[in-house]
Amino acid sequence: MSDSKFTASVAEESLHSELSERSPLLNLREKIVAIRNGLRPGQQQMADWQSGPLAISAVPGAGKSTGMAAAAAIAIARQYERSSSRRHLVVVTFTRSAAANIKAKIRKDLKKLSLPQTGFFVYTLHGLALNIASRHPDLSGLQLENVTLITPTQSHRFIRTAVEQWIANNPGIYLRLLEGHQFDGEETERLRRQSVLRTEVLPELANTVIHEAKSSGISPELLREWSKQTTDEYTILSVAAGLYEQYQNLMRSRDFIDYDDMILAALRVLENDSARRIEQNQVFAVFEDEAQDSSPLQTQLLEILASDGEYEGKNSSLLTLNSSFMTDAMNRVSTHSSLNLVRVGDPNQAINSTFTPADPIYFRQFCEKCDRIKRLATMDQAGRSTRIIIEAANFALKWINNQWLATTNNKQQTTDNRQVPFRLQTIHPVEAGDPQTNANPAPTGRGLELYTPRDIHHTVELLSQRVIKLFGEDPTKTSAAILVRENRQGRWLAEALTPVCKEHNIILYDVGERDRRSHVPQEILALLQFCDRPHSPDYLKAALEALVQRQLIPTQDLNALASLPEEFLYPGPLAAPQPETVQKAARLCRSLLRARLELPLYQLISFLALTLNYDQAELATADKLAERVNQQIAGNSSMGGMLSALSEIVSSERFEPVETEDSEERYTRCGQLTIITMHKAKGLDWDYVFLPFLHENLIPGRFWVPPQSQFLGDFTLSEVARAQIRAALHGESTIPDVTQAWEQAKHLKISEEYRLLYVAMTRAKRLVWMSAAQKAPFTWSKPDNLQEQAPCPVFPALKRQFPECVANLAVMAK
Repeated sequence: MSDSKFTASVAEESLHSELSERSPLLNLREKIVAIRNGLRPGQQQMADWQSGPLAISAVPGAGKSTGMAAAAAIAIARQYERSSSRRHLVVVTFTRSAAANIKAKIRKDLKKLSLPQTGFFVYTLHGLALNIASRHPDLSGLQLENVTLITPTQSHRFIRTAVEQWIANNPGIYLRLLEGHQFDGEETERLRRQSVLRTEVLPELANTVIHEAKSSGISPELLREWSKQTTDEYTILSVAAGLYEQYQNLMRSRDFIDYDDMILAALRVLENDSARRIEQNQVFAVFEDEAQDSSPLQTQLLEILASDGEYEGKNSSLLTLNSSFMTDAMNRVSTHSSLNLVRVGDPNQAINSTFTPADPIYFRQFCEKCDRIKRLATMDQAGRSTRIIIEAANFALKWINNQWLATTNNKQQTTDNRQVPFRLQTIHPVEAGDPQTNANPAPTGRGLELYTPRDIHHTVELLSQRVIKLFGEDPTKTSAAILVRENRQGRWLAEALTPVCKEHNIILYDVGERDRRSHVPQEILALLQFCDRPHSPDYLKAALEALVQRQLIPTQDLNALASLPEEFLYPGPLAAPQPETVQKAARLCRSLLRARLELPLYQLISFLALTLNYDQAELATADKLAERVNQQIAGNSSMGGMLSALSEIVSSERFEPVETEDSEERYTRCGQLTIITMHKAKGLDWDYVFLPFLHENLIPGRFWVPPQSQFLGDFTLSEVARAQIRAALHGESTIPDVTQAWEQAKHLKISEEYRLLYVAMTRAKRLVWMSAAQKAPFTWSKPDNLQEQAPCPVFPALKRQFPECVANLAVMAK
């Protein structure tokens, strides 16, 4: 639907005619028109909303938050005109920082309208759910004073305990997993496989399935029913259902909840007719930002709140949600729908679906349904980037989609919106006279620079030269970032660039260093648990993983070391000689055990922090941790008490690292070169963006099975289970078998990696610098092990499309 057709329904003249009767309202109307006129056409579509469902599909840099804030303020003003009731607008966004940002913008626009800065609430999805659940504790079953919030991870003790309980209850199935495809019964190999299953494969399966199923309202019982439709030799979904059930039992018995429990608790409240009416009567509409990142249950929660009256899906039990949910949700979207829901997002910036339950298919479907009833608006004008960056991003999107269709569907576009990685949506520069200052700024240089260095060291050399030149002009007006795919790349780059930045007085900010400080309690706990029980294979492996992560010992097969702790730590005279890598690890572990015997308890955390080679901020975090633990165990100073206190801190996620700032502005300060991952860069922008190490083995990457778990087959249990669950949720007629599920998981991963590159490219305003070195590490855990690496497939295509942007390294060398 064209922009003109949409906006014609609410022309500016009609805005005046509604409120010409009373001068105060006429004055308000003039102010509304003034705010609307300060918006782009796409943003005006949002501001023109008055009721019903509306989907906004926005390109990167289109000004979603600015448009949403203005639309929210205008909606509040219209509600103020129409009614004296105290119903308010609910605005939902993805992160706390985004919520704070949009709240400030709405207040600013309400001030322009001379209205009280009230009438709305801004939440994260989980914050909204917790708010509803806490108001009705009897219905939600959530007694906040008695529960502890956790974020389950693969290494979380509840996940590990659930695995151990499942193994004890299902020895036959566990034995089948242990045998794998082939097993000769050799004892050392059996111990190694046990370690892999108990510490890697089954925890990963549990963690993946719990997130996927729980966030979609799938109970262990329903998952077990679905497993009857599969015929794989390991009964993967049945195993997953058992792990999920054990985890749920543990959570209930210990009064713990996770983030999905918040959503479920809020939905339990809204199943009650009286409570639902109370909540709905407080809300006149719901605006959702970043809608492409919502899970099915989160969408259901917003739909219920946004429904003006009875909710058609109320009778479906939360614990028996099935694949008809999304169909029912789509049917509720009609021209005369009472669903006062505005959803804003960009399916092409969906970059979380391989490690969260979010799936862009749901927002795509919402857009398609709204389009059919002429309730789809498109924000396709973006003023962030210079024109050549927009051209490069558009080219990458179309090229990737065409390649995808050529290899998967013989170039035939189908109605299945999962066929291609991107929604066909082109970014357009803004029109002349755009209200945004400095829209589509002039490029620096050509605006796009493409490099093919000899190796990663040459990459740093070229990148350094460009940074020095850019910051040499006017550092106070220069913002720049290096976007990396992995934190390990960021750490390596930070070490390489530190001397250059110091010499030229450039501030270097490695975001990964701050994030790593949040792992201090977990690393300290891993080493202390090993010191307490050195003969435990699990604790030994966790300690070794922490030492590898800190690059204190070389990467190696930790399962083999952990399967025989005594032989590893204290090899006898008849034992085979240990390789140097193993000897180094053993020596460091023995030094930890000596410290446990020689140092007083209260000094152990500080000693371990020094052993882990922490930087100044990490040491400060460790000191804060030690002080808190020592306070908690005062009067009961023992290793058991210390481990208990630390376990509680790690499990409850209540411990914050030492940090002087919380605002995202610290990532985009002028005069600073920021090193940040592509994922974390979403929603941010800089004048200059550097994208080094664009290699095929990382983007789109190769789906591979870790060598240690290849005895199970050419697939991973967790990814197969994820694909099977999503197939059932998407309403597919059959659940795919292992081979089909593994292929679907590959496609999901590749699509998301390409979208991640698209997000990274569109963070730049004046220049995007891209490189793919001829030689790079196969894995960044061993950055010195260089070998020939193929570039990301879209990189050569960009070089062919924009030959004038390809750097001539031979000329530069002279």
